[in-house]
Amino acid sequence: RHTRLPTRSRGLGDVYKRQALPGLNAGVFPTINLTEDKESYYLRAELPGISAGDLDIQATGNKLSVSGERKIPAEKGDIRYHRREREAGKFSRVINLPGDIDPEGVKASLADGILAVRVPKAEKAKPRKITIA
Repeated sequence: RHTRLPTRSRGLGDVYKRQALPGLNAGVFPTINLTEDKESYYLRAELPGISAGDLDIQATGNKLSVSGERKIPAEKGDIRYHRREREAGKFSRVINLPGDIDPEGVKASLADGILAVRVPKAEKAKPRKITIA
């Protein structure tokens, strides 16, 4: 026979889970894909409605950070939300890359709500072909 936890305990567990693991229930913003080839890492992030001027991208060591602010105009008049999933505010993501990078060669573009960042690998992080003597 299964014992059911009191409603109060389940509710508190959910509160603790949301506080300890933010993004578990709400999702992480922005969502990203990170790929690589022999020369570079490629980051693509979904940033609908955000302009390039609202973004800050920094690269150092083996980290790439993307931060900014999503601005959503306030609703006018006496309104009532039935669902509110789009939030305004500041965001920040720090992505640990698998190897060291060349921060001087980082290139970024923003088109149709997709941020594309090319991050060249540092020379020491690139694979080397070893010749056998």
